[in-house]
Amino acid sequence: MTETRLSYDRGATTPPLLDETIGKVLDRVALAHPDQDALIIPYQKVHWSWSELAERASQLAAALLGVGLERGDRVGIWAPNCAEWTLTQFATAKAGLVLVNINPAYRTFELEYALNKVQCKALILAPRLKSSNYVAMLNELIPELSTSTPGELRAEALSHLRTVIVLGEESSPGMYSFNEVSERSTNEDHARLRGTAGSLKPDDPINIQFTSGTTGAPKGATLSHRGILNNGFFVGEAIGLGLQDRLCVPVPLYHCFGMVMGNLGCLTHASTIVYPGESFDPGAVLETVSSERCTALYGVPTMFIAVLDHSEFSDFDLSSLRTGIMAGSPCPIEVMKRVIGEMHLSEMTIAYGMTETSPVSTQTDREDALERRVSSVGRVQPHVEIKIIDEQGATVPRNTPGEFCTRGYSVMVGYWDDKERTRDAIDAEGWMHTGDLATMDDQGYANIVGRLKDMVIRGGENLYPSEIEEFLYTHPKIQEAQVIGVPDEKYGEEICAWVRLGAGEKATEDDIRDFCKGRIAHNKIPRYVRFVDDFPTTVTGKIRKFEMRKTMIRELGLAEEKTA
Repeated sequence: MTETRLSYDRGATTPPLLDETIGKVLDRVALAHPDQDALIIPYQKVHWSWSELAERASQLAAALLGVGLERGDRVGIWAPNCAEWTLTQFATAKAGLVLVNINPAYRTFELEYALNKVQCKALILAPRLKSSNYVAMLNELIPELSTSTPGELRAEALSHLRTVIVLGEESSPGMYSFNEVSERSTNEDHARLRGTAGSLKPDDPINIQFTSGTTGAPKGATLSHRGILNNGFFVGEAIGLGLQDRLCVPVPLYHCFGMVMGNLGCLTHASTIVYPGESFDPGAVLETVSSERCTALYGVPTMFIAVLDHSEFSDFDLSSLRTGIMAGSPCPIEVMKRVIGEMHLSEMTIAYGMTETSPVSTQTDREDALERRVSSVGRVQPHVEIKIIDEQGATVPRNTPGEFCTRGYSVMVGYWDDKERTRDAIDAEGWMHTGDLATMDDQGYANIVGRLKDMVIRGGENLYPSEIEEFLYTHPKIQEAQVIGVPDEKYGEEICAWVRLGAGEKATEDDIRDFCKGRIAHNKIPRYVRFVDDFPTTVTGKIRKFEMRKTMIRELGLAEEKTA
């Protein structure tokens, strides 16, 4: 009899893990490659070397300590992709401050929760982004700001927040300007920074990113220097990053995709980081890749589709490209063929992970056949273990569906101030339970085949129905709401809300969407709203969301996205 192979694999143990903090690596790279291009942002006219980036980060780190922040304090950043975001990432890491990523699409409802959950002592924000006026929203949330002294805020809604810093040169009432703070550090501040930096350890928590489960409020996944630094390093190794590479990063920095796989992937290989814009724009990506001769490009499938379908695509020279990462949702075969054939990305890879695992657990190889790159999410990363288990926790045979679990350096410290949900996610043996259904083939390639949870993936963004439902319940006319994802040709999935109004109440689909606008992130606003008198349920009263989804697919004439 042949022995049954189980769905378990472990990654290589070489090269060894980096046993350093982010600040130490930044200083080391700046010393080794002082004149090498580090950060290029055409729209900001930024072109910094590694020595200049390190010097600016140290200046800001000392200044943050100088305005009253201390090691371990949480610092929120609410801004799009820009030089200041990256400076803040490196400065907080150097000073032992915990960076809290705030989604630029957040509105007051979500911002208040996030800042209070982790007790942010400082917030760095952009004055505005497109139609969003962040300063106005913050003043709406905390009216005390306009009459407070910078650094001495006392606000009822955000009781822990003391310091607000707005990007740019002009300050607003109660806020410091970013440029002002950056230039105000003293010799004493720098001496304190040296002392603090010398005491930091690789396992210290350094970053909090919000992610939601299918029940309850968003959770703050807390990540360490070791976790995100090494994940950036090994992702960079997988695509062969080196001194000669220039990585175009159109994905948002508030995600691991941008700040870990992008910024830290480049840091650990002394490669060049390039931001094409504040937020994703396919024309800006084409222009930047062409003009800056980028060799690598990141994105979710919808981004690559938008670039390929741009009306001026053929006008740009993309011949410098060779590699990159596509992640966030399944890649249709035809899209990957076009990415390789028309964008010169012959070494494009697919990666899989989650915020709680820093993020990547598996990745395809640059030399994998096309079929591998669209029908799997690759093999296990170095220094990581993966397994697929059944409902009883037993590892299943190869090619058998089960829950994907991972263990290793990359697993988060835990959910901030939430021991119960941390225990639910990470078992006693250190395995992170992802909630994703997967298979593992005989060669160790994993494939995600479904989700245990009812998460919606819209354009690569993980959206959680319970969070949207909780907000919809604040509408005075809504008695009950249930949210599902339905197929969408452009985004993969779109939000659909089934709503039961209170007795005698009337509302239209536009009424519901208008209620959401400006109060929750735009990508959480339901595209479809269906008014119902009741919901399909099991005999035990559990909502049958699968049945709801089938109903909407039929009624709207939608088609499931076909992937390999």
